[in-house]
Amino acid sequence: MSEPNNPQEERQTEALTPDNTSDQPQKEKPGFAADCYSWLQALTFALVILIVVFTFFGRIIGVEGSSMVPTLEDGDMLLLRCVGYEPTQGDIVVLHKDFAEIHHPIVKRVIAVGGQTVEIDYSTGTVYVDGQALDEPYLGEPMREPDSPYEQGTYWEVPEGSIFVMGDNRNASSDSRHAELGVVDERHVLGKVLCVVLPFQHIGAVN
Repeated sequence: MSEPNNPQEERQTEALTPDNTSDQPQKEKPGFAADCYSWLQALTFALVILIVVFTFFGRIIGVEGSSMVPTLEDGDMLLLRCVGYEPTQGDIVVLHKDFAEIHHPIVKRVIAVGGQTVEIDYSTGTVYVDGQALDEPYLGEPMREPDSPYEQGTYWEVPEGSIFVMGDNRNASSDSRHAELGVVDERHVLGKVLCVVLPFQHIGAVN
């Protein structure tokens, strides 16, 4: 006949039995050095992305004035593609060529490229390239004949390696119609506008 268990011995046995949870290693909280390393990795990754963007796309530049309204607004910040870019009809570009009172980069739309002709009929507000009327839904209002004596031309032949540019706000734009600017050598083109990056309400690709 077995002897009854001694309650005091049972309590001692339980005290000597290790808790199951105590056998599992405790997870160490990441220290300050680990946090710094994670932040350094994130910053390095961001820096690499920025370098890639500016290497393959180009630069960021701001719009000055209203010559591209309604497509672009004064103060918009633009991301340009500079490397390996060749102007194409319809592109919006930034160029830098001093003329008249303008001594800063300007934003314009490419109307024609080398080898093409441009003709403007102000009576109908129509631009013809190689004899074909352009469909220009981006214009905010009909084009009027300018009063400036520097903008009285109506026909241009664009040499190879040059472009003819105009602003989308035709009635408030100094562009290739201006005798002191005229057709623009492609070497003056800084890049093609890809998108608006600021302000936030204007962010998006530019057509």
